[in-house]
Amino acid sequence: MCRSIKTLRRKDGPADSGEVRAAALQYVRKVSGYREPSRVNAPAFYAAVDDVTEASERLLASLRPGARA
Repeated sequence: MCRSIKTLRRKDGPADSGEVRAAALQYVRKVSGYREPSRVNAPAFYAAVDDVTEASERLLASLRPGARA
């Protein structure tokens, strides 16, 4: 789906918060169809970015290092 989103779970170290948020932003853009939302849709759009960022950070924090996919 979002081919330009890079893998955030890497052997060379964890992704930083900026990388996680950028991936969340790309995902919400893809799902919503908006590159930039209208003023009326901006609160919902950016709330979704926050939610996806938080969920992604929880996921990455809970994965065990060295476990195979």
